[in-house]
Amino acid sequence: MASRGRKPKPTAIKLLEGNPGCRPLNRTEPKPTGSPVCPDWLEDEAKAEWERMGKILEDMGVLTEVDTMAFAGYCQAYARWKEAEEFLSQHGSIIRTPNGYLQQVPQVSIAQTNLKIMLKFCEQFGLTPSARSRITANKSIEETTDEMEKLLRGDS
Repeated sequence: MASRGRKPKPTAIKLLEGNPGCRPLNRTEPKPTGSPVCPDWLEDEAKAEWERMGKILEDMGVLTEVDTMAFAGYCQAYARWKEAEEFLSQHGSIIRTPNGYLQQVPQVSIAQTNLKIMLKFCEQFGLTPSARSRITANKSIEETTDEMEKLLRGDS
């Protein structure tokens, strides 16, 4: 079942932005840990994208080990998209067929498809920071109102 409205921003990104909307933050958002490792099977350009964006996203706190395959999919789609775009820059997007008709080269649809994959790949299955922000995990410690639990934790 799909959620209505805009997909919420990850809490980590809201914190980096200073929560400009002043809306309540999701304190129960899952917080996986660990650094992702670049898979060996990625193309060279995808590995370069992994290095470029991976460090930035990891430093922001929005990329963890759980996101490895989703991020690898993004990087691979990026490499294919870039390859198609470079072809289009060099050769153009239209060719003339032997019969004299103008025809779009396949790299146009390859670029469009991989751009869509890049934009949507990480939104699926709750493996991205944005998707995680819609998930409610176990009740967080901060929201506990039981006085005995607070006393035992030393919060009193």
